[in-house]
Amino acid sequence: MMRKVSMAVAAGLAAIFTSTGAMAGKDLDAIKARGSLICGVGQGTAGFMLADSQGKWVGLDVDVCRAVSAAIFGDATKVKYVPLSAQQRFTALQSGEVDMLSNNTTITLTRDTALGLDFTAVTYYDGQGFMVNKKLGVKSAKELNGATVCVAPGTTTELNLADYFRANKMSFKPVVIEKVDEIRAAFFSGRCDVYTTDASGLYAARAANVPPPAKPDDFVILPEIISKEPLAPAVRHGDNQFADIVRWTQYAMVEAEEYGITSKNVDEMLKSDNPVIKRILGVTPGMGKALGVDEKWVYNIVKQVGNYGESFDRNVGSGSILKIDRGLNNLWTKGGLQYAPPIR
Repeated sequence: MMRKVSMAVAAGLAAIFTSTGAMAGKDLDAIKARGSLICGVGQGTAGFMLADSQGKWVGLDVDVCRAVSAAIFGDATKVKYVPLSAQQRFTALQSGEVDMLSNNTTITLTRDTALGLDFTAVTYYDGQGFMVNKKLGVKSAKELNGATVCVAPGTTTELNLADYFRANKMSFKPVVIEKVDEIRAAFFSGRCDVYTTDASGLYAARAANVPPPAKPDDFVILPEIISKEPLAPAVRHGDNQFADIVRWTQYAMVEAEEYGITSKNVDEMLKSDNPVIKRILGVTPGMGKALGVDEKWVYNIVKQVGNYGESFDRNVGSGSILKIDRGLNNLWTKGGLQYAPPIR
């Protein structure tokens, strides 16, 4: 009896495995059949996801979509971007309107379980902060008792805000606005004293959205970070292979940075004698097959998009208008939290 059950199980497993050895999934099959990845992004945050003057989407979160496309198709351009508000994003993913979210979404227990979603690797370690007009003279969030606060609905930000003020025995008046550009406009026009969101969003708004004659230096981001906001792509439950590809795409970009593989030297790195680099770049085959993609998947990601450090610096770091310090998003070897499991 045991032998018959074992044979039946083996037959069932064989049926759901593709010729590559990776588990097949309906979402990935649909993406391949369509010939493009549909990526849900935000409505516009400088450095993370923003359509430029030509309508081309750029940013750290956009690079994640591009990298996943490079892994699946060998081409980082096969992506359609769908801008979504905080309240729209989960429904859009659940309903199949988009294949994945890459839009500064925080991993929480309830989101990861009750919504039928899977979060992959953390692309940016963030935390909620507060921004005020310098003329208020406020130096600390502890001085915000009675303030009016601009906040987006359908976010972890709302709950964190209420918890923080309650814990510090302070009151506040929320100004709840769904659209990101309208929240920023309300804050910069003086409709509310405080703007609260992830610190990355505050830096982005200050760098790119202050209307003249005001200047970025007129606004101060207070020192308190009141929450943990690990931001990561999300996919639907039910397609383990697609989730693995999204997860290992981020890990590949981190591993490439750790081993010094960049978009500029990746062709030269193909000649490396380092067995780890040979595995990562597919010179020694096997990793692509295990994931169900081309053996050159990491090469394609790094060549077309860059490693994690290149993407960070270009979009939000030293090479951008935001000038955000790597901080927690540095490699683990440099005091940060970005740490990828080995590609082996």
